Amino acid sequence: MTVLPKSVEKVIEEFGRLPGVGPKSASRMAYHYLRSPNKDATKLANALVEMDESVVNCKKCFNVTDHEECNICSSPLRKKERICVVEEPLDVVAFENSGVYDGIYFVLGGVISPADGITSEELRFKELKARVEELLKEVGNLEIIIATNPSLEGEATASYIYDLFQSQMKEGKLKITRLAMGLPTGADLEYADRLTLKKALEGRRDF
Repeated sequence: MTVLPKSVEKVIEEFGRLPGVGPKSASRMAYHYLRSPNKDATKLANALVEMDESVVNCKKCFNVTDHEECNICSSPLRKKERICVVEEPLDVVAFENSGVYDGIYFVLGGVISPADGITSEELRFKELKARVEELLKEVGNLEIIIATNPSLEGEATASYIYDLFQSQMKEGKLKITRLAMGLPTGADLEYADRLTLKKALEGRRDF
């Protein structure tokens, strides 16, 4: 026999899809909004709809933005001689919150992971190559800072990026570096603190 209204069960099911949220946590979240005053549930629903309808990927770096071009790519203060390649938009947030980096970014959209069925075709390597070629024409010399997470998948993705730009590196105009191992193996960049990111960036090494 069904104990809960179907609408509540549906909300619990949707909360349960969130990363790290189990059935009990999903139920607590649903009941929180069920009991909350001031139409908090409506505010959440409206915010989610607004995000879904207004947020797009930047045409240059593929970070999330509500404009055609994000405020990092469009800023004249950013150093275009350095492009930091990250897995996800939250990695950009981590770097920006730390205040230790003044270059630009490129968001791959994940890492190569055969176990999860993610190959190079599912990621933005073609777009990365086009962006790098565009920057080389614009600034002359460029450094790619590979900032994928220190996992097996992150290392495999870093190696793929390195192989992708062999011809440009031989021409002497492109340098590829990797963040120093200040992050524990398997750690996510988005959770790193300012000091860890600073050391990882300052200690980056030639790939």
